[in-house]
Amino acid sequence: MDTEKLGELTLALVPADGPLLSSEADAVDLIGQTYGTGTDMIVLPITRLAPEFFQLETRLAGLFIQKLQNYQMRLSILGDISAAMARSRALTDFVGETNRIGHHLFVPDRAALDAALTGHN
Repeated sequence: MDTEKLGELTLALVPADGPLLSSEADAVDLIGQTYGTGTDMIVLPITRLAPEFFQLETRLAGLFIQKLQNYQMRLSILGDISAAMARSRALTDFVGETNRIGHHLFVPDRAALDAALTGHN
């Protein structure tokens, strides 16, 4: 996992290719991979998330994000999830509320992430 600076933040960039992440244990593994790097936020492409992540009734998204929250690690989910949101009002509300709070983010692409984190919309 590469790291890069964006202003005062250190981002850990999870590679787009690799095993699907589908559990709280996977969240802990991501945190472990950032140990000692000074990472402030993990940037996770949607290609790495199990499809169940976006089905809120599985509770995977909430448990995954809560695990990162418990370790005071920010998370950005990077990629277009508009199709999943179109199928689920609950997911749309979850993403909207998560982004409104701003500690964790759902963004469609890297430009949107950079804008959200630097305040340049």
